[in-house]
Amino acid sequence: MPLSDEQRLTWLQLLRSENVGPATFRDLINHFRSAAAALEALPDLIARGGAAGNIRIASREMAEREMALAEKANACFIGMGEPDYPPALRSIDYPPPLVCVTGNPGILTQNAVAIVGSRNASINGMRLAGRFASGLGAAGYAIVSGLARGIDTGAHKGSLNTGTIAVFAGGVDVVFPEENEALAADITGNGGAIVSEMPMGWKPRSKDFPRRNRLVSGIAHGLVVVEAARRSGSLISARLANEAGRPVYAVPGSPLDPRHEGTNWLIKQGATLVTEADDVVRDLADSVPPAGNAFWSGEAEDEAGDLPVASADHARQAVLGALGPEPVEVDDIIRFTGATSGEVQLVLIELDLAGRLERHGGNRVSLIQAP
Repeated sequence: MPLSDEQRLTWLQLLRSENVGPATFRDLINHFRSAAAALEALPDLIARGGAAGNIRIASREMAEREMALAEKANACFIGMGEPDYPPALRSIDYPPPLVCVTGNPGILTQNAVAIVGSRNASINGMRLAGRFASGLGAAGYAIVSGLARGIDTGAHKGSLNTGTIAVFAGGVDVVFPEENEALAADITGNGGAIVSEMPMGWKPRSKDFPRRNRLVSGIAHGLVVVEAARRSGSLISARLANEAGRPVYAVPGSPLDPRHEGTNWLIKQGATLVTEADDVVRDLADSVPPAGNAFWSGEAEDEAGDLPVASADHARQAVLGALGPEPVEVDDIIRFTGATSGEVQLVLIELDLAGRLERHGGNRVSLIQAP
């Protein structure tokens, strides 16, 4: 489903509006059939959701400025239904509707393996990351990592000649750490790509890195952890990969080295022990590549039909009565309230836009309690 220039612009405008994350974006498009129609409905939806303050709706001018910045940086926005969107990323819970890409977008459709690990990597860890990346690249896999110091850097350098994908926690035009600016240029100059879901010019914050890790594990068909402390972002990536049904591989190390505590722990928890790239290649040969998303219909030319454009008071009160601080499945809300799926969906959209709803895995939601 290639997007027109106008659709791409309205998608970006909707996505950059406050409280519109991937899940809310998906529900808005599925309900109103287009980003343009959803944008028109936003003010009323926010008001009915009971927002405590003003909720920012991105202007068309803001979206146009970001598009211009992307064009200046030789970047492009790829929508979820478009051919160059990473196929495996579509299968995670609430995939990003748009990703911004510099370099070679075509590499995003290639089967990929993520390699992650400690920023404070050992010399042998760096050597192993490069060896795994080189071997997997020779077997036809693109290598995905986060361009961080240490293992990430070793993985990217080891796969420059075969294809590597760097996922940023900030905008694609903001290289972090700055010491890897030359490496980022080498990646895009050698047929690789840089990917982000964050706005152009966005400087990464600490809370943006778990979101980056979600994309790293989501793009890949499997994830290799080379070195990791017991508490590290690499273990977050491993958890996210496991939740998405991706195999997790770990390289064992000395129990005396804290840089191996995380990888050894992963093996105890059931991660596959690997010592060379061929171990990963053989295991992935029997796996089915993840693709598709059952919760996405995309933009459609037809009208919303019998879907409500405004929630009824009785439906809103019934849904609020069914919600609490504990996550519940949306299907259970529909059964409990007796409301139609369209009515429930619209009330949840209103609450989400008002900042009163929290999304959880497994299509579950909970109500955010007032402070």
